[in-house]
Amino acid sequence: MTAPRPVLNRALAAVAAAAAACAVITADLATRAHTHSRARDRATATARGTVVQDGIGDNDDIRVRWRDAAARTHTQRFEIYATDRYTTGRSFLVAYDPAAADPRGFPADPQETAAEDDLTVPLALTAAGTGALLLTWTLRGLLHRRTARRPGPTLPARVDIGTPLRPAPFRSGDTVWIALPGAGAPHAETRWQRVMWHPALDELPDAFDVVVHGDPAARRRVVPHLPDGTLLVPVGRLRRRPPERFLLQERSAVRASLRDSFTAPAGAPPPQPASWLRRAAAPALAGTALGTAIGLLTTGPGPSVPLFALAGAALLVNTRALSGTED
Repeated sequence: MTAPRPVLNRALAAVAAAAAACAVITADLATRAHTHSRARDRATATARGTVVQDGIGDNDDIRVRWRDAAARTHTQRFEIYATDRYTTGRSFLVAYDPAAADPRGFPADPQETAAEDDLTVPLALTAAGTGALLLTWTLRGLLHRRTARRPGPTLPARVDIGTPLRPAPFRSGDTVWIALPGAGAPHAETRWQRVMWHPALDELPDAFDVVVHGDPAARRRVVPHLPDGTLLVPVGRLRRRPPERFLLQERSAVRASLRDSFTAPAGAPPPQPASWLRRAAAPALAGTALGTAIGLLTTGPGPSVPLFALAGAALLVNTRALSGTED
């Protein structure tokens, strides 16, 4: 069996992007959480302040005026959970470091942990999101490996190209489907198995025979085994009807349409498809823009915005890679 190196390289690149993003985000948040925790541990003195403004921002923060032991007045914004309790004019107990020249205040109430949670919760979400991506890639690999070991019939096949009816940056490429006319079912019913793109597909004739590992009469995924030994990686289950989100056309018809759209100079080499890394730039840029927008909307301008941008880029790059679109 020939290992699907292009698919494996694509998967490794996407996983590396997710792991790198996770490492950067985790290191940043963990450092800030540690710094915040140490500063709060040093806040051993308390002062009674007064809420001078409430309902600030989307989280209904408050602004408190308080005075330290050296009679220095401070006005500081606090994130709180009990927004109905701390309204304008109410008192608010502030903890601070008495040895600091310009002390920073913390809520003295141990239940008010909004600032800490803003650092620890994203840490957990980052770990969960990265773990979900790794699990998705692992499950795809294990299911492919298990199905590829099952025997199957040799059937006539063709390659269909699926054009997304609603293009998006993370699935802008054409999808590849192995059409199985008949597929071992009665009345010559055609079934379609979506697969991750592989360069061996470009060398196939319009019609060919393929070994189908698995049960083509069922709805479970099957692994097409090409004549040159290439094992294609399935995406999803075997379908009895064409997908609703894609317009399927036989590859021969798509190629004929492309040849009619332009005339290449005599002797010119055939156009080469863009590398996957170049195609990945689109979802990476889209994810960066999306993450930046979400960061600005949820946290406002600050050090967390680049982390949102990085997470968005890694997520959309993996989504694009998992879609297995044609290079």
